Amino acid sequence: MYAGASTPPSRSLTNPVLIGANLVPLVGVVAWGWDLWALLVVYWIEAFSTVLLGVIKALFAERGSPDIVGQIEPLHELREKRGGWHPRPRWPPIYPRNIPFGLSMLGTWALSVIPPSALYWLSVDRPAVLSANFLLGIGALVFAHGAEFFGDYLGQQEYTDVSAREILRTPGQLTLIVMLLAMLGAAGGQETGFALLVGFVGAKTILAISQGTTGRLGTAIHRLIERLGDDDDLSRPQPELDLPTESVQARVTVSPKSVLLGGLSAVGLGFANRVGILVVFGFIAAVGVGNIVWIAVGLGVILLIVAVRLLSYYLRYGTIEYQRRGDMLVAYDTLLEAPQWVVPVRSGAKFSIQNAIPDRIFGTGTLIISGVDTAASNEVQFGPVTDLDGAIETLDLPVRREERPARDPAVIAASVGLILCFGAIPIGLLFTSKVSQTEALGILAVFGPFFLIPIGALLWAALSRI
Repeated sequence: MYAGASTPPSRSLTNPVLIGANLVPLVGVVAWGWDLWALLVVYWIEAFSTVLLGVIKALFAERGSPDIVGQIEPLHELREKRGGWHPRPRWPPIYPRNIPFGLSMLGTWALSVIPPSALYWLSVDRPAVLSANFLLGIGALVFAHGAEFFGDYLGQQEYTDVSAREILRTPGQLTLIVMLLAMLGAAGGQETGFALLVGFVGAKTILAISQGTTGRLGTAIHRLIERLGDDDDLSRPQPELDLPTESVQARVTVSPKSVLLGGLSAVGLGFANRVGILVVFGFIAAVGVGNIVWIAVGLGVILLIVAVRLLSYYLRYGTIEYQRRGDMLVAYDTLLEAPQWVVPVRSGAKFSIQNAIPDRIFGTGTLIISGVDTAASNEVQFGPVTDLDGAIETLDLPVRREERPARDPAVIAASVGLILCFGAIPIGLLFTSKVSQTEALGILAVFGPFFLIPIGALLWAALSRI
């Protein structure tokens, strides 16, 4: 069914239903007189619903997904999360490790598909005409995909053989086809409508056959798609761990307040992408214009990104309990009820104390353990815990009593003074009468990041010596 996955079981009657639904627009053109505009609307809605359904399906995918080379997905820290949460008793679990891939697909639509689609809709200035056969065509396509999800994906347990990247490959291909046909249709006019319809129906039918048929035709099409696509392995074995057989001899929990404070460092990463940058610049533009509605919307989106980043970071580190089981140290997630990593205490792993800013503020402690074979990066975080010395003694960890850098008032004072010097320039622009507020905001939007880099470095230097 997908590259890197095992051959799926034969599908039920939902497969001919799905293929038949793909032919509904052809009936619409021949029998109901649909034009090119109606076709574009139908396929746009179907592509959007396919993406949403693909994101939902990806959450249930059991197999692991290799990282995308050269790309960091939103909430990337969840990629290392093991275990899942059952939304319903008889349903398979939702795996947090698949959330970044779903958000990446939604972000692609939010930036690359929805804005040009909205501009095209406004440019043609054509009102939407909702007829019975038009709604029937849309309903048939959406119903077919929903039936495939409940009947085959959940009912036949196809989620056990696929990864999130495999699931989202088809919605990505469909998105590219829709955008290509939309551009060709806009450039070619109404006379190209039937040719575009035939091409799109053919492409979608090929995708449906390749996914839903295990015979010779489906296998041949599947191999053709693999040759035309990339050669990357989109799947790897299920990344779950088994608990050691020994019982729990000792356990230590984390400090929630230190985890939340540490999550503030991850908030910046939430804006270090195309969506985050667009939101920030949009908010600055709304402030410059003075539109209260757009200011409220921009502020709401910013707060939502901050909240999601903090929640993601807390889910990564704040629900962990560290257990000593025999000669093994286990990081056990109490929310998902699954081990996150396991390392032999008396092994080649190296335990070192981290000089973390939240630890210096709250008096907590954090360890960095390197050489962990059960972690993707071979390095994991232990803590933050309320009493680091007590945790080391309770779990009998081989940690040298390395002292953190001592408190240095001179470094703190020098860093604060330099921060005030760097911050005086942008602050002065906002209060000077020689530059308008709009011009000041524009200058800050362009040159602000260059001031934030040294200010951030100096702030870290000051906080690390508190």
